[in-house]
Amino acid sequence: MDDSPPVGLRTVLKEWGRIGCTGFGGPPAHIALLRQLCVERRGWLDDTEFEDAVAACNLLPGPASTQLAIFCAWRVRGRAGALVGGAAFILPGLVAILALAVLFLAGHPPRWVHGAGAGAGAAVAAVAVQAGAGLAPASWRRAAGAPAPTASGSRAARSGSRVRWVLWLAAGIVAAATLGPWLVLVLLACGVAEVVAQRVRPVRALQVPPLLAGAGLGGGVLLSIAWLALKVGALSYGGGFVIIPLMQADAVEHYHWMTDAQFLNAVALGQITPGPVVHTVAVVGYAAAGIGGGLLASVVAFGPSFAFILLGAHRFDRLRADERVRAFLDGAGPAAIGAILGSAIVLAAALTQPWQFALLAASAVLLLPLRRGVVPTLLGAGAVGVVIALAGGPLPT
Repeated sequence: MDDSPPVGLRTVLKEWGRIGCTGFGGPPAHIALLRQLCVERRGWLDDTEFEDAVAACNLLPGPASTQLAIFCAWRVRGRAGALVGGAAFILPGLVAILALAVLFLAGHPPRWVHGAGAGAGAAVAAVAVQAGAGLAPASWRRAAGAPAPTASGSRAARSGSRVRWVLWLAAGIVAAATLGPWLVLVLLACGVAEVVAQRVRPVRALQVPPLLAGAGLGGGVLLSIAWLALKVGALSYGGGFVIIPLMQADAVEHYHWMTDAQFLNAVALGQITPGPVVHTVAVVGYAAAGIGGGLLASVVAFGPSFAFILLGAHRFDRLRADERVRAFLDGAGPAAIGAILGSAIVLAAALTQPWQFALLAASAVLLLPLRRGVVPTLLGAGAVGVVIALAGGPLPT
């Protein structure tokens, strides 16, 4: 493949833009579409290269499927391709979610719009449970089969890895449900603790982010938006739902940019629009400072993903092979899954109407035992909310 002619930027723009417009369903759908394009249809990467890219992107904080899209574009057209492909992947969903934010976060939206948001928002906690449950099996198998920290690789050592996995998972659940913006510190602490438990010399860089996470920015709403978005883009592990409690704590409780009901709308919009769930931060930015705030939040949130690929893509093999990085993810990974599950507690607690709790239970049945899709479930829940609103039923304030 090295002898093939370079891929044109117009092709990158077209193909990655198509995925950006049709990538409903979150990371699994994005990965499938990228594999279909780059491996099966175009042959730009072989199977091994693509699987290695998926694994490497999952070692990085931030939205893994976005980083994979940027990496694949980098692989076929260098840094220019990474910039064009990444933007083409992100922008369609960003435009869609900001347009919907204008409608759903209006000062006095039509009653049917309010009902649609209340219905879709009621199902979001079930979506979080599904997201966490989907990640847990692979993470558990990794812990169960991970190399033991001793040379003997004893059964007792593997049992210890499994016990720690449960502890990190529980820590993530509790932190997401109780700590709000301090959740990031728990994720990092679990990663460092696992490094120590595996008797791998900790990397100094892993000791820096907690200091950054504990810092704050003052000086106006735009700096506050930028700080929140930076935490979302640079200090999240395991997928978009990890940062839901962090965003809710800042947007609703600390800065009061949104109500609980509006935040649930924002999370729902992030699910039903194409592209990464991290687009939710654009709705938060819009609630704080209009379109400019939404654009600022998006630029800052996705900036680290571009930086990781543009500056470090050529070191991906070394990253994957670094035992310290892998040990850190052995701790931060299950804690992140726990945070996703714990976010369901926070999201469910924001519901106020009895019919919303009934809709949450129905959505959980659809998503978990019946394995229905996220987008149809959210749209169906929104439709129920519209019917209730038009019938004069009670709506959250």
